Parts: sequence; structure tokens; C-alpha cells
Amino acid sequence: MQRRKLIAGNWKMNGTAATLGEARTVAQAAADHPAVDVALCVPAILITRAVAAAPGLAIGGQDVHASPHGAHTGCTSAAMLADAGARLVIVGHSERRGDQHESDADVRVKAAAGLGEGLSVILCVGESEAVRDSGQAVAHVCSQLDASLPEAPADPAMLSIAYEPIWAIGTGKTASPEQAREAADAGAWIAFRKYLVTSLRTESTGGVPDQRVDYEYLDTPAWHYQDSILAGSVQSRAVNRAPAVPSRK
Repeated sequence: MQRRKLIAGNWKMNGTAATLGEARTVAQAAADHPAVDVALCVPAILITRAVAAAPGLAIGGQDVHASPHGAHTGCTSAAMLADAGARLVIVGHSERRGDQHESDADVRVKAAAGLGEGLSVILCVGESEAVRDSGQAVAHVCSQLDASLPEAPADPAMLSIAYEPIWAIGTGKTASPEQAREAADAGAWIAFRKYLVTSLRTESTGGVPDQRVDYEYLDTPAWHYQDSILAGSVQSRAVNRAPAVPSRK
């Protein structure tokens, strides 16, 4: 089966009920591109309202706790995300790894928690500018991925790997098509070695000009080097998406 393209938008700590019209616009635009899977990851408090505002658009969370419940103030479990209407979740984003000091082991158990609850998972890996300048970018990404991947999901399409070059986030710099391909190839090899499958999707954040995704980007060489995109901001002209997001019954 041929892998479908995927674009996912990450609102980060932005958005209120007043901005949910943008989610509707994304959903309407995505409907014109049925060959591409599209999703939007919003703050947890907006998930239910985003699902209602943009029927048919896959809505996801931006983080998940590894435990199903317990004394974890301010955290959200996979079951809670699913109950709110989420169909996917991001784990291991560079801002979580950096600001909240999440380790590869933390990311692995979070990914397992999301998959265990039937959520599709976008697992992020990527290197800093210092690591890239040292010539260790591929080794760093492979090490992160090897330690962050959970046990093989029953359906590999439920897991997407997002290559997130930290040096390209909010800096005006972008990863070249060759750099995106280099990371995608390395990620595919690690996934194949661990799972013996070739159906995982790889994403890139660094090849998206100004962290925006518009339809013209889908015709650029960078898009053809990757299966999907995780965009840091999504505007009204953009589409976005994450793994193969099954409809929740």
C-alpha cells in the first residue's frame, strides 16, 4: 500500500475559542486535497471545541502523560485526549525536550501511551545548530530515534517520525531538500532495523518556508523528499496533518 502524504499543524501555546475559525478554514482547504492527510494539533483545552468547529479534520494534542491516571497535576493522559475527541498526539517536540527536559526514555513511554489508547503518534527528533555544525547531525538523530521509538505498533501507519531541525525553528533558516532526505533516510533505516517494516512515515519541519505550509509548497522538491510535514504555525491558506489518523467510533 502506498503511503499517503501527511501535513500536521501545531498551534503550540496559541489559540482561543475566538480563533477556531482558522481550524474551519484548514478543514475546508484540506477537503480540496483528498490525497493528503491533514491534522491540527491544538492546546488540550481547545480539542473538543476544535473537533466541533472543524468536522472531518483530524484534531490532536501536543503532549501526553505516560500514565493513564494519577497524581500528575496539570498533565493529560492519552485516555483524556481521546475522550476529548483527539485522534493523534505529538510527542518529543524539541520544545518539550528542551523546556521540560524530556529524555528519549520519556518520549518512548509517552508514545507507547498514545498508541495504547488508539491515538496516532507523531514522534519528533532533531538536532541543534551546534550538533549539525559538528557534523554529528545524522548520528544524533539516529541515537534519539533508536532510544525514543516504542514497541512496534500493530499498525505501523499509526506512528509518524517528524524530523525537526531545531536550528530551523523560528530562525528564518530552512533545511534543504538534501538535508531533509538525509534525515528521512536515516530515520527509515532505524525504524526498519527496529520494526522490520517500511511503512512508517517521516516528516520534516525544517523544509517549510517561514514555518508556513501553503499549497504551492506541495509542488517543491522538498515535499517529494518526505512523506509529511509538521508545521509550527498554520494559516488560512495552509493544510496540515499527522499519521494515518483512523476515525474513532
